[in-house]
Amino acid sequence: MNEKEQQFNEAAVLIDKVKQEISRFIVGQEEVTEQVLWSIFAGGHVLLEGLPGLGKTMLVRTISECMDLEFSRIQFTPDLMPSDITGTMLLQPDEDGKQQFIFHEGPLFSHIVLADEINRATPKTQSSLLEAMGEKTVTVMGETKQLEQPFFVLATQNPIDMEGTYPLPEAQMDRFICKIHVSYPSKEELKQIVLRTTGKETIRIEKAASIEDVIFLQQLVKEVLVSDEMLDYAVSIIASTHPNTEESPEVVQKYVQFGSGPRGLQSLIKMAKARALFAGRYHVSAGDLKQTAYPVLRHRLLLNFEAEASGVLADSIIAEVVESAYKLGKGLSV
Repeated sequence: MNEKEQQFNEAAVLIDKVKQEISRFIVGQEEVTEQVLWSIFAGGHVLLEGLPGLGKTMLVRTISECMDLEFSRIQFTPDLMPSDITGTMLLQPDEDGKQQFIFHEGPLFSHIVLADEINRATPKTQSSLLEAMGEKTVTVMGETKQLEQPFFVLATQNPIDMEGTYPLPEAQMDRFICKIHVSYPSKEELKQIVLRTTGKETIRIEKAASIEDVIFLQQLVKEVLVSDEMLDYAVSIIASTHPNTEESPEVVQKYVQFGSGPRGLQSLIKMAKARALFAGRYHVSAGDLKQTAYPVLRHRLLLNFEAEASGVLADSIIAEVVESAYKLGKGLSV
């Protein structure tokens, strides 16, 4: 066994350990958990959308504890200011009694930042996250500070209660590697949730991985191979989301106003690589691209008025897109 194979085997053991530890505390939501982990190991930020009380905050907190990552939670409200997130310069006396500006770090200086109900803050406050998410830095009064590594923003929003909210601008939506829908639990899962949360027994999360392990897995994801054939398929998927291209299916031409850009392609490849690593493979398959296309593209398709009036969802359009692109590249290996 060579060194690379050994690293991939170590990664498989680590990933399995992390998933088992999370499942001890979080009931169900296996798909959501996996997609969040793919995003973290792909080095991206996540937008979680679901009704209140479905365990979004608890999932993020559990993942941070499980991987020994420093966690901070920001409750977004209309009166939240950018400095409440990034930190600010304060005048304080030094040893000689002279006044000088000292930087006080905001909650962004953590490994995992939970931006709870991100769409309740004003656009000015939302935009304060853009530099942090894109460059992993924060600039206050002309001074640039480096954020903790690894650094992830996991934002949540409620899809039904839109009163008093500020929709995220397209530029910020594009910064999220994926958008994950958190579904309502089944009857059996509801029963398990009650048993675990209302009984006298308290489940403690054990550390299954370290910060160094997370960085190791992030580096290993980058080394997963993507063949020219798979890269062409990924490019075809992204190109098919644009209504003005020849290969776009009819549903795209009818309901999509704007498709995904280059960052969507980058995100698709990163997520597909992470999914391949989770499956114990050294290469990306067509199945990886098909499965990751949904969370990667659902917030990158800008639908027109006709789509909204007809109740057409982004996921149904993505299903057409991945199949259409797959047929164009006949002979692709799954």
